[in-house]
Amino acid sequence: MKTVVQKFGGSSVADYECMNRVLEQVSQRLREGYKVVAVLSAMSGETDRLLSLARSFSDSPDPAETDVLLATGEQTSVALFTMMLLDQGIKARSLLGFQIPVHTDRSYGRARILDIDDENLRSQLEDNDVLVVAGFQGCDFQQSLTTLGRGGSDTSAVALAAALDASFCEISTDVDGIYTTDPGICSQARKLQRITYDEMLEMASMGAKVLQIRSVEFAKKYGVTLHVRSTFSDEPGTLLVQEEEAMESVMVSGIAYDKDQARITLGGVYDEPGIAARVFEPLASSGIVVDMIVQNPSREGRTDLTFTVSRSNLDRTLELIQGLKEKIGAREVLHDPGVAKISVIGVGMRSHSGVAAIAFKALQAEGINILIISTSEIKISCLVEGKYAELAVRVLHEAFGLDQTQTEPVRDT
Repeated sequence: MKTVVQKFGGSSVADYECMNRVLEQVSQRLREGYKVVAVLSAMSGETDRLLSLARSFSDSPDPAETDVLLATGEQTSVALFTMMLLDQGIKARSLLGFQIPVHTDRSYGRARILDIDDENLRSQLEDNDVLVVAGFQGCDFQQSLTTLGRGGSDTSAVALAAALDASFCEISTDVDGIYTTDPGICSQARKLQRITYDEMLEMASMGAKVLQIRSVEFAKKYGVTLHVRSTFSDEPGTLLVQEEEAMESVMVSGIAYDKDQARITLGGVYDEPGIAARVFEPLASSGIVVDMIVQNPSREGRTDLTFTVSRSNLDRTLELIQGLKEKIGAREVLHDPGVAKISVIGVGMRSHSGVAAIAFKALQAEGINILIISTSEIKISCLVEGKYAELAVRVLHEAFGLDQTQTEPVRDT
């Protein structure tokens, strides 16, 4: 039984006309001989409306009940779309997360998928040509409804494709693929035909919003071929694939950015074992993700410790740090919410030198100062003043020749 999973985001199911376009894409796969699992998000804006509704009824909405409320968004989408399929004479059935079931942990609002009953899905596909599945949701092992967090329908789709060993998984959205950078910032951005899982993981973690990072992690772990494309176009999109030797010929594949950054510096903390743990353990316990970390050389038994967090977590982080200030000997606590992270990404970095030199020289030429540098095997990230973020993206995009299809790597001159 050939199966394909197609995921359609909120803008793709926003109204009747949009769902008609979804119907065409599903029908095309049926004509090609596939059984289809269509994973739908809530209609555009519906999740935000439901969250606002919750806050109007409660000053502090209960997380479990909030998930019950939010799950109704996808329930509406799948019911309406299944009606359209049935009207076309297509054998179809809608399924909610708990009906499959998609089992998750109990982290309401950001649950993680633990198990999917693929036998039930296969049985349903024997009797139907299309299963319309509510994305973003599941249930814990006590049958309480859970949701997977923003972008969770991507993860739902990839997990279902893995469970069914689907031929491939299509992520259909309002963009037509993965670009070398944000086309809204750089008019020269180019759509990539292929990108590796590792590159996409870095781009997603560095601020690219096309795919939820957990969906890419699932795809890499289970070898699911992903095709990111537009719901509103028949043009091919971008394939996410395993790394191939030829892909290393291109030094850099993309430039990502994240404006949701804040820098915090603890000045004059004691330079002794255990200080870093005393700073970062309370942040981890509060669910605050720390990104870039720099520690200055010690002077007279003291040092400066600088790190970045999401701007949305700045106030909570400062509150926790102020409670530790005397214990860690910090003479001052400084913060700057006006920073941005720019990242150069590419698997070609593994086999080519000169990436850092090209990036640093390009930023220097525009008078853009680098505040912090962080690297991985296939990524170089620079923290810069927020006002220079978009300029930095354009400068680096040009410096690495990403506006052109590269057959030879850009080299340091």
